[in-house]
Amino acid sequence: MIDIHSHLIPNIDDGSDTLEESLTLLKMAADDGITRMVLTPHIHLGRYINTRTSIQFEYTKLKRAVADKGINIELAFAAEVRLDSEIIALVEEKDIPLFGPYDNKQYLLLELPHGHIPVGTTRLIEYLISLNIVPIIAHPERNRELLKAPVKITQIARSGCLFQITAGSIVGKFGAKCEALAIEYLEQGFAFAVATDAHNVKHRPPILSDARRRVVKLLGESIAQDLFYNNPNKISRMLFD
Repeated sequence: MIDIHSHLIPNIDDGSDTLEESLTLLKMAADDGITRMVLTPHIHLGRYINTRTSIQFEYTKLKRAVADKGINIELAFAAEVRLDSEIIALVEEKDIPLFGPYDNKQYLLLELPHGHIPVGTTRLIEYLISLNIVPIIAHPERNRELLKAPVKITQIARSGCLFQITAGSIVGKFGAKCEALAIEYLEQGFAFAVATDAHNVKHRPPILSDARRRVVKLLGESIAQDLFYNNPNKISRMLFD
């Protein structure tokens, strides 16, 4: 399995606090059958002021420690970017690490605010697509506006973006409402990938296998393979070369 969303670079956002915790989490991921992880720290203007350079600096130290510990997992990095009109400047300055290229496009893991869908969201998505950057909306099943009105995902999808569902949502870790919406979006075919969004050992661990087993039961092995390996591999494989 390949995980395209995690917060395991230490002391850079709200994920892992220490190098030791990061190594523990990466060992958990490897033991769960995850062979590749893309580490995606937050870029959230006004809160987590990360850049390609700052992320790469901390990532390089972690990757060296993983090699020293002999943890059997391949690593790369990108970012999870909070939706904000000001990110356009960062994109144009190439200061955001992206996924890809794949199919002559790059891909941006984009986070909506937790409580609503901002005015102008579809316009921003369409602008990014005009730059050959396809947004992947992280965990739509946890957005409160979509929880109240699930059909609103259709309008967002029409703008050309993709969607990533959280593994924990599929197995009820974020509550019954998020679980139900995650399953609904999976069954409706909105999901491009499933990822851990791992932050810590206890509450948000880097575990994909439980969700994969449920997806196999619901939708079959072929779709599970697309969500947990084939699609993540398409957009991330160039990061590992």
